[in-house]
This record gives sequence, structure tokens and C-alpha cells, in this order.
Amino acid sequence: MNISDILVRPIVTEKSLDEVKNDRYTFEVAKEATKDDVRKAVETVYDVKVLAVRTMINKGGMRRVGRKRLVVKESNWKKAIIQLAKGQKIAVFEIGVEK
Repeated sequence: MNISDILVRPIVTEKSLDEVKNDRYTFEVAKEATKDDVRKAVETVYDVKVLAVRTMINKGGMRRVGRKRLVVKESNWKKAIIQLAKGQKIAVFEIGVEK
């Protein structure tokens, strides 16, 4: 699996930005990615030291689409919470963080 395929996007929400104070960063990752894959990808792309990786599968919900309001199921997706070493930072998440 290619490193660019592992990290889909950073998740920037109020809750994830609140966790930045505890050196935890949240990413959407490929469903097939293992914890080791995620660890290597984050360390390579952002040049940081990863202490721990926690992953979870989020269930896709139901959504109404089209003029006839058909109900379709969104696909499941995988989320990873990364714990960095003290003093390490990822610049993408530093937008709304207050010191």
C-alpha cells in the first residue's frame, strides 16, 4: 500500500481540535490500512514521532438523494487517532488551537 493512499484526510472538527491539546490528532485513513501502516505514513509525511495509534470503523449512515428522495447507504470509513510524543506538532491542526 502506498503512503499517499493511507492518509485520506485530516479530520478537523471541534472535538478533534480539542484533542490537539493532548497531542492527539485524528485522520481518515484507508479501510485496509493497519496501525503500522498508519504509523509509518504519519511519521514519513509529517516528520514526527508517533507513540500510539488507535483505529475504528465508522458506520456509514442513510441519506436521501434525488428528486424521488431515494434512501441510499453511505459507505463505512476508518478513522485513526494518533498520539504524538510531547512537543511534536502537525501544522494542519494548529488552525483553531488556543494556547
